[in-house]
Amino acid sequence: MTEEQIDRIIDLALTEDTSRGDVTSEALIPATLLGTAIIQAKAKGILAGTEVASRVFLRVDPSLRVTVLIPDGSTIKPGDRIATVSGRVISILKAERVMLNFLQRLSGIATLTARYVSRVKGLPVMIVDTRKTTPGLRIMEKHAVRMGGGENHPVRLHLGDGILIKDNHLAASRALGKNLKDIIAKARQNAPEGMKVEVEVISVEEAKEAAEAGADIIMLDNMSPEEMRRAVSQIPGEVKTEASGGVNLENVRAVAKTGVNIISIGALTHSAEALDISLELEPETLQIP
Repeated sequence: MTEEQIDRIIDLALTEDTSRGDVTSEALIPATLLGTAIIQAKAKGILAGTEVASRVFLRVDPSLRVTVLIPDGSTIKPGDRIATVSGRVISILKAERVMLNFLQRLSGIATLTARYVSRVKGLPVMIVDTRKTTPGLRIMEKHAVRMGGGENHPVRLHLGDGILIKDNHLAASRALGKNLKDIIAKARQNAPEGMKVEVEVISVEEAKEAAEAGADIIMLDNMSPEEMRRAVSQIPGEVKTEASGGVNLENVRAVAKTGVNIISIGALTHSAEALDISLELEPETLQIP
């Protein structure tokens, strides 16, 4: 993530929350009151989003001083001091909710990703994300997946990242009289040079057909572990296989044992629970110069 990318997203969030000011703080807090607040973990998990959190404060007030004490990707537990921020209290409070929204959301994604990664430990498979991200936050959420030990999907960063032939592409092409071999050939012909072609299949027979037609990656969609195992056994080793759909913490290891190379899980970003993190002013630091 570049600072420019982060700042554009932060500015949208700040506009949403502070476009009419912070009337409570402005009514109660002297503009000259200085102090320090701590950002503190209230639950165990994996930390992600400290750079974003720091920049929220600086977008509100460049004079604030932020010190990150624990880096992204670290395991945190209740009571851990993640960072401190010092300066004008009214600015700290103005940034508080937006900062926590980012930090809690991204740490929740990292934490859930780490749980999936731990379930497949020792097996030669990658846990990857999808494009099922919060609108506008994709680049941040995919960073959080990496902090949890996962990987970003090789052709699912954006629609221009790779050829991914899914069910609706197949339905539209088949309505025009094309079979799977024709569809893959046309995608290969019209794709930019060197771009990978991935195709979604729903049966062992389709998986074998897609491999024979020259697909680089074959997505095994909503198959049972037994079906995946049969499909993998009939696909040449140079063709990558991806399991997708219906994967959860209870069955992910069984899916990994089928021999697939990649397991993509939309829940990493669309269903992660926010990690509990708080900001607390330290009363002994409060002063008016």
